[in-house]
Amino acid sequence: MSQIRGTANYHLGPDQRMFGGPSHSAASSDPSPLDAIRQHTDKIEDILDTYAEPVKPYLPAIGRFLIVVTFLEDAVRIMSQWSDQLMYLHDYRKIPSGITHLFLFFNVVAMLTCSTLVIIRKFSDYAVGGLIAVVVTQALGYGLIFDLNFFLRNLSVMGGLLMVLSDSWGRKRFAFAGLPQMDEKDRKMYFQLAGRVLLIFLFIGFVFSGEWSIGRVLVSLLGLVACVMVVVGFKAKWSATLLVVILSIFNVLINNFWTLHPSHPHRDFAKYDFFQILSIVGGLVLLVNMGPGQFSVDEKKKVY
Repeated sequence: MSQIRGTANYHLGPDQRMFGGPSHSAASSDPSPLDAIRQHTDKIEDILDTYAEPVKPYLPAIGRFLIVVTFLEDAVRIMSQWSDQLMYLHDYRKIPSGITHLFLFFNVVAMLTCSTLVIIRKFSDYAVGGLIAVVVTQALGYGLIFDLNFFLRNLSVMGGLLMVLSDSWGRKRFAFAGLPQMDEKDRKMYFQLAGRVLLIFLFIGFVFSGEWSIGRVLVSLLGLVACVMVVVGFKAKWSATLLVVILSIFNVLINNFWTLHPSHPHRDFAKYDFFQILSIVGGLVLLVNMGPGQFSVDEKKKVY
């Protein structure tokens, strides 16, 4: 997990890359806005690298744990509120009693088992598939599939799970005899791209929900710029780090469920949101550690 970033390597000007020869006008012209941004963000990334050096070896483990923490919390919630969960599914969702028991039981087992496998980095393909299945079945079972905020948040959670999957492919090699296989590098770059795109949906939901203020507008604009940079893979480490900081501060200030009384009606919602955002932060931490992959501006610039 050492490919955190690739620094710019522009030894040739644009004219030299295209036509193979130097150009006096190109050499004397001012740098483009993109080059200016790269110069400033390179300095920031160097500072981040310096201060993050002690925790770099632990970033993959931290990222994987944060990604599954929402599933672990949900499993504990279901077990501690078993009768309430059964009543909701039976009385409000009109699911027969026997099926409600099986639904909750298999969700708890799947979340605990698959989350553990993700943390210890074993059978990641099956573990990620199981957790994605949990997200889909819970959306259907609890009737939240048409809730836009819930939908966007869970897209981001699945983006984090895809980052886990692409990370696991970078660490192992396998093939099924007699079956055509996509090249490991190809699979990894496609899933890294999909993971990057899905990760930013949480922030989109944040932008279009809640009351507006000057601070919210400024944070939204800054976050949206970082989201675009994550999607296209331009200075992905810097932009993902910025989103980690924004989401972490927002999470502590807004979803501070520990300050609410245990019987407060909003406490469960705040607790759920808190752990779900932690999972998305975990996906961004993996992105910081792994890099954006081959489908990115950061990667393309290395060929020049």
